[in-house]
Amino acid sequence: MKHKLQKFGLLAAGAGLGVAISLSFNAVADKSADVNPLPVDELRTFTTVFGLVKQSYVDPVEDKKLINEAIKGMVSGLDPHSTYLDADAFKDLQESTQGEFGGLGLEVNMEDGLVRIVSPIEDTPAYKAGIKAGDFIVKIDDTQVQGIALSDAVKKMRGKPGTNVTLTVLRKGESKPLVFNLKRAVIKTQSVKSKLAEPGYGYIRVTQFQEPTTENVAKAIEALYKENKAPLKGLVLDLRNDPGGLLNSAVGVSAAFLPKDALVVYTEGRTADAKIRLTATKENYMRGGKSDYFANTPKEVKTVPLVVLVNGGSASASEIVAGALQDQKRALVVGTQTFGKGSVQTILPIDEKSALKLTTARYYTPSGRSIQAKGIVPDIEVSEATVNGVEDNGLRLREADLGHHLENPNAKGSEKSSAKPEVVLDKPAKPAKSNASEVDADGNTRELVSKSDYQLQQAFSVLKVQQLLQQKQSGSKDATIK
Repeated sequence: MKHKLQKFGLLAAGAGLGVAISLSFNAVADKSADVNPLPVDELRTFTTVFGLVKQSYVDPVEDKKLINEAIKGMVSGLDPHSTYLDADAFKDLQESTQGEFGGLGLEVNMEDGLVRIVSPIEDTPAYKAGIKAGDFIVKIDDTQVQGIALSDAVKKMRGKPGTNVTLTVLRKGESKPLVFNLKRAVIKTQSVKSKLAEPGYGYIRVTQFQEPTTENVAKAIEALYKENKAPLKGLVLDLRNDPGGLLNSAVGVSAAFLPKDALVVYTEGRTADAKIRLTATKENYMRGGKSDYFANTPKEVKTVPLVVLVNGGSASASEIVAGALQDQKRALVVGTQTFGKGSVQTILPIDEKSALKLTTARYYTPSGRSIQAKGIVPDIEVSEATVNGVEDNGLRLREADLGHHLENPNAKGSEKSSAKPEVVLDKPAKPAKSNASEVDADGNTRELVSKSDYQLQQAFSVLKVQQLLQQKQSGSKDATIK
């Protein structure tokens, strides 16, 4: 199974080719496939169009450019997440897998000819400047975005750390474009953050599923139990605005809370390599001969009351974790409906300088749900709100809103989810402000566990009720919430 996973190079990345996307790169070459007869009539049409462009276009065009653009069009027309990676894009992808490059810290996609922000990555220039999920970039410096390829837009936003770039952004509710003057930085995100929110209650935030994420979650769990000096009463796993990342890391984070060998996710595709089942087993989330990251984590973490917090920016790998823990009855999912990216991409090298990022499978939760174009529906719906009680969703789009997205095989013809959460909590009139703050590495004051974060505070409320019910079921005499 481990060999198959590595060979297949499964990706559970967030929506689109991101400015700071985290993918797994594995060479997959010389794969055998059934060769179908070439469509002679269609190829004749293609060569005719090629010849007409060469002969009659207003300016001379190189053959290489025409062929490359034709390939890009062929692949991008399949679904929003498949793309042709030319030499420059392929190099950018390889750099991003190494975890360091000069950029702004944005997960992006192309929508209606504009670059749409899927999610700003925490602690990056874009995040600190206030760029939000759902914003549309219309201009990069002096270049209009409409009409250029996504890879070209990404290239313009990347650059040497310390250099400047100006983004002009459209935002729902704003009467005129917003202008952000940003300074590029080395994008190397800390994917896991944790804090003891109050005695007995832990908080773990996963911002992206990267190579070290599973190990860092294990360390965070150990640190929380050590700081609390007693078994935790409850834990919140925050996956909001997490655009995804590595599939094996999603399996690892799920395995932290599930019993050994419990099913986390399975995939279905056309090829044999695209059909796999991944369980909460060391071989499915670790590479090499290292000892299990969870060998020293307290056994109580497998049964501690758990809440998973999600929203419309939680995509792909985040949805794998939320779906697995929900299906296995291990956690309550709280928040709003997730993005709905239920497809898997594989990097298929063409030669040493180019490759395809191709959708090769759909993934399914343990109960057999495909969340493609649907997302995970929370058990308890809690709307996002600011300290003023106003929803702060930006111009939130989901997979089902993207052009030519994959259909959901479980509900063809009806991709907008009709499922409803079991409980819906009303928005607050005005949440209380928090005085508890932290100073990050750059000297900026911000709160990791904020009392003005309505969704998070409701997640802890749910957690305490869950812990109380667990105490009553176990016959505890001290069944009170403190």
